[in-house]
Amino acid sequence: MLKVKNISKKFENFNIKNLSFSVDKGDYFVLLGVSGSGKTLLLEMIAGLIIPDSGEIIIEGKNITNEKIQKRGTGMVFQDYAVFPHLSVKENIAYPLKSNKIPKKKINTCINELAGKFDLLHLLKRKPATLSGGELQRVALARALALNPKILLLDEPLSSLDVQLLDGLRKLLRNLNKNGQTIIHVTHDYEEAILLANKVGILYDGSIIQYGSPHDVFQHPGSEFVANLTGIKNYFKSRLNPPTEEIRIASITNNVRIKLLTNEIESDGYVLIRGEDIIICNQKIDSSAVNNFEGIITEILPKSLGVEIIVDIGVKLAVIVTNQSLERFNLKEGKKVWLSFKASAVRFLRK
Repeated sequence: MLKVKNISKKFENFNIKNLSFSVDKGDYFVLLGVSGSGKTLLLEMIAGLIIPDSGEIIIEGKNITNEKIQKRGTGMVFQDYAVFPHLSVKENIAYPLKSNKIPKKKINTCINELAGKFDLLHLLKRKPATLSGGELQRVALARALALNPKILLLDEPLSSLDVQLLDGLRKLLRNLNKNGQTIIHVTHDYEEAILLANKVGILYDGSIIQYGSPHDVFQHPGSEFVANLTGIKNYFKSRLNPPTEEIRIASITNNVRIKLLTNEIESDGYVLIRGEDIIICNQKIDSSAVNNFEGIITEILPKSLGVEIIVDIGVKLAVIVTNQSLERFNLKEGKKVWLSFKASAVRFLRK
């Protein structure tokens, strides 16, 4: 659906260099990178706000590299919402429709449909200054979708929201994608990629250095930079069981059940465990850690600081240890070991 071919852009002291990638129809593509990596610049070139120095941007077989913004088939939501402060919610949503000379009757129908979808019907007469961050974000989304864009472009759409609002906006974005909306979402937050994306690209210094499914990128980072950026390899789809006591249980498989502390309700989601929080020993140890598993070492991988040990306990866990611990416990591939970690070391992300 979208093909970006050898895009280059010199911008002040920053360069995007011969960058290429593709996005299929219906994808939720998350572009992940640190501040200053070129994420927003790339998004603005796809939207037509900035013209690249060289290369091509193609949507559904049409070269739109130099096409006007209004004719590109994209809609963009900015990090700071960028809604018009002097216009009401209704007027904000209507703005792109009026700019494209859509008939008034059709504009009103579209506004009502979008306002209903984004829970804005009761806010149509309000001005942006009276709205919360979550409400502003929904207005920005409704406006971006008013012209049925082929691709929805999102620039850090969740970064300004309170924690209480995140679940609702994530659910809204997932539903848009499930209903067929192709989305490109730039962020520095790997959790957003885990929860939303079916494809992930890692942007570094103006180039995409790794591309694939979240599983491939996060569990098999192609470089030390990618490993440090994502920060975690131990994440697993799981089912959080109904609460019966303070310590909860999340089932990863029938045989691998993780104990954790969380206030989340019974739900599907992801368990996350930092490799640094897992203790590895030759025998089961007596400690306050409630998660204890016997497994077999399948890989030992050198890192810039310490060693990463992959242990199969029914799922593969990555454990970070020092070189001294590697020698002290005589850790090697094929050896049986015990892993332990506290319930408080486990995070649960509700899907």
